[in-house]
Amino acid sequence: MAGRSVVVGVGHYLPERVVPNSEFEKTLETTDEWIRTRSGIERRHFAAEDETTSDLATKAAKAALADAGLTADDIDAIVLATSTADLTFPSAATMVQAQLGMTKGFAFDVQAVCAGFVFALSNANALILSGQAKRVLVIGAETFSRIMDWTDRSTCVLFGDGAGALVLEEQEGQGTADDRGILATDLNSDGRYKDLLYVDGGVSTQSTGHLRMQGNQVFRHAVEKLARTAEVALERAGLTGDDVDWIVPHQANIRIIQGTAKKMGLPMENVVVTVQDHGNTSAASIPLALSVGKQRGQIKRGDLIVTEAIGGGLAWGAVALRW
Repeated sequence: MAGRSVVVGVGHYLPERVVPNSEFEKTLETTDEWIRTRSGIERRHFAAEDETTSDLATKAAKAALADAGLTADDIDAIVLATSTADLTFPSAATMVQAQLGMTKGFAFDVQAVCAGFVFALSNANALILSGQAKRVLVIGAETFSRIMDWTDRSTCVLFGDGAGALVLEEQEGQGTADDRGILATDLNSDGRYKDLLYVDGGVSTQSTGHLRMQGNQVFRHAVEKLARTAEVALERAGLTGDDVDWIVPHQANIRIIQGTAKKMGLPMENVVVTVQDHGNTSAASIPLALSVGKQRGQIKRGDLIVTEAIGGGLAWGAVALRW
């Protein structure tokens, strides 16, 4: 017998305001067709002025708890992946903890940009396997609209706001790849590539800053690194690409998603794609896609899922799990 971290609930929240590509045509030298053909993005959601990352996260968390048939009192820990927390401190996770009315346990943020949810999921799994928590709420939430340079047409059209969450619960498995739950993880980073994707400001530089990206360079790294990290996670679980029911990738760009699937030898029919509706929601994109994939009837109990992401750092990683 072996302990496993099993997904028992999933949920998401998207802000009410939907922004179609056509809205950018008014202020930028761009077109709906240009954005669509290069990224696959058709629309995205932007948070309201008074809506913060922790607000989005709380709504996604409530949806995941409802899906699991649990309450905040059943949760031991919250791990929240975000690069756009409400305040410098305290963590957005503690704000969610308060909004959920959860007075025990612990909560903290994880910052690995677009790879954040994979890092959060891996850390939550470690907390469960080490006996520090039995149930962990894992959340990805972002308000990237707050760090956009609205004059930079190469970046500001790509990102959106949103949140996704899932509940991990300790359950007994047989210790084989047939078990439900997280089977293997793989995390990586290489700080030498900072200049490819970063925000040019922060607390100790005394400015808020805007997102800056060398898109072609990020693309070059993404496909190779994403396919490899997914393969490593599967190898650690004793599995191959042939065993995968669904790739649930970070939703950054349809071309990266297609390139990664091709490199892994999997057809696009086996990929959950939401980038057209959400844009790149950074750490929120994978839990959003998991929740939407379940809602659509794509992801079913017992399905083998591999989820992978790459973001600023560069940081990248993958998780192999059975739903």
